[in-house]
Amino acid sequence: MTAEAITTNAFSDLTRLINGYQISQAIHVAARLGIADHLSQGPLSSNELARLSGSHPRTLYRLLRALASAGVFHEAENRTFSLTAMGECLRSDSPTPLDGWAAYVGRPYAWQAWAHLEHSVRTGENAFRHLNGQSAWEYRSAHPDENAIFNRAMTANSRGAIEAIIAACDFSRFRHVADIGGGEGQLLAGILSANKGLRGTLFDQPHVVGKAAEVLNSHGVADRCDIVAGSFFETVPGGADAYVMRAIIHDWDDKEAISILKTCRRAMTDDARLLLVERVVEPPNEGLISKLSDLNMLVMLGALERTYDEYSALCRTAGFETRGTTRAGSLYQVIEAVPSKAERV
Repeated sequence: MTAEAITTNAFSDLTRLINGYQISQAIHVAARLGIADHLSQGPLSSNELARLSGSHPRTLYRLLRALASAGVFHEAENRTFSLTAMGECLRSDSPTPLDGWAAYVGRPYAWQAWAHLEHSVRTGENAFRHLNGQSAWEYRSAHPDENAIFNRAMTANSRGAIEAIIAACDFSRFRHVADIGGGEGQLLAGILSANKGLRGTLFDQPHVVGKAAEVLNSHGVADRCDIVAGSFFETVPGGADAYVMRAIIHDWDDKEAISILKTCRRAMTDDARLLLVERVVEPPNEGLISKLSDLNMLVMLGALERTYDEYSALCRTAGFETRGTTRAGSLYQVIEAVPSKAERV
């Protein structure tokens, strides 16, 4: 390859990265309009999609042709569009759904915080709090519509990871699983569905678990699951022999993460198991998704993604010993930990 070709490719590749926010916002709008669901039964013209989604026909076509060039949709003759493999992930009923995340990540309060990334990098501070004077949790609690969009994203993310998590971890060895910070119960419902002899406890904040009964009933597992509301900074339910936390610890800085883990340790018997389902930061020059997620944690929450060694260090401080990690799909790993032999914290 000539130097000119390398330079040209580098320029094009970097331009695409620089303008990545434009693609993100375009996908966000398509998700909000439900375009993938409208295309689930087959190709449609942009005019028909505009009618179905309540959009301006000519402008919607401009959006769709751009996303077709990015590989999200496919454009055929007469401005007709269909789903690609990526577009299938935007369907609300996709087994690997990203529609909820796309609908959330483009919300103004989220990307406006990213506009203050430089502040975080210069100071180490949480950009969202710097911009809004409160945490993202407090903001969503005070804005029910935004909280609903966020909860939908988290439920969709859980649904997309369920099969991988179940395949990575043998839940049949347990009798009672507690999902701490389990949202609306999508993950726990999947675990209980796959393990008929298992009981469960779903634990999260009161405003989060409001729709959990509906989710558990839809999976036919409500009779085997208790719903408990509370704060994992104060107490979590006892009585389980497995405590699962999916994408919880990465939401907090080290001090708060250790506090959450210590709360779990106090509730656990010495023979119980802790299962942390998290993105684990890969070695240098690998794993762009986890490293961009790490920046998102910085911007939105003042938190971070961690390496396996960093998770192990947190666990040791909180009274656990890690016993290794198992990959669960392309995004997550399941880190298993046991209570240490030291006195209960």
